[in-house]
Amino acid sequence: MVRQRWRIQDKGVRDMKMLITAGFLALLASPTLAFQCPADMAAIDAALQTASLSAEDLARVKELRAMGEAEHDAGNHQASVDALAEAKKLLGI
Repeated sequence: MVRQRWRIQDKGVRDMKMLITAGFLALLASPTLAFQCPADMAAIDAALQTASLSAEDLARVKELRAMGEAEHDAGNHQASVDALAEAKKLLGI
């Protein structure tokens, strides 16, 4: 009976530690996303200098790049990363 109680308590402590660790890692990821945006924008700008895209794709890349910068400036870093990732995909980088 006593051993069983310890197992239940150990599981609860383990679950709580995992939850705290996950929360801490999520907090650490937010600034990382914020600093990724300028690097992505610079990579897109560099790739645009030598890109051979259709006029439609070029316009879409420029639109996504501008959208990514606007989202970054507004503090919406995940939206910025998503827009910039799509632009990079179109550029093949």
